[in-house]
Amino acid sequence: MDIPHKTLLIAWHSRTGASRAMARAAAEGAGQRSLILYADDVTPDHILACAAYLFVCPENLATMSGLMKEMFDRCYYPVLGRIEGRAYATIIAAGSDGEGAEAQIDRIAKGWRLRRIAEPLIVNFNAQTPETILADKTVEADQLERCRELGAGLAEGLVLGIF
Repeated sequence: MDIPHKTLLIAWHSRTGASRAMARAAAEGAGQRSLILYADDVTPDHILACAAYLFVCPENLATMSGLMKEMFDRCYYPVLGRIEGRAYATIIAAGSDGEGAEAQIDRIAKGWRLRRIAEPLIVNFNAQTPETILADKTVEADQLERCRELGAGLAEGLVLGIF
C-alpha cells in the first residue's frame, strides 16, 4: 500500500446520501492530502498508513451507523497501541441531535488514544418520521462549506506538523 506520509483518512458511511456528500466535501477541502474510503473498504493498514482521521457517518437510532461500527470492530485491535496521539475529527449526519453517535466514536478514539483536534461537526436534518428518516438528504451549501473547511484545516495541520 503506497499512501503518502501525512495523509488524512476520511472514512465514511451513508444511507441517505448526506454523509457521503459531507465526506466528499471534506475530501475536496483536503485535496491531495486525503484518502477517502467507504467504511467497508477501510483496513487496519489504511489506518496505520494515515496520519489523521475524519470519521463521517449518520446517526442511526441514536448511535453511529452499523457499518461504521463494523469498521471500528474490524480495525480496533490490529491498530491498538500503534496510532496513539494521532489527530481525529468527526462529521455526523443527525436526525435529531447526533450526540449518541458522537459519543460512541469518541469512546473508540479514547481507547486508541487519538487527539480530537476539532469540535464535532453535527448536521441536523430534523428527520423524525419514517418517511423523512429514509428519504435521500440534500446537504445545504453552507454545511458543505463547513465540511470543506474542516477537511482543509486537517490537511493543513498535517502539512504544518501541528498534528
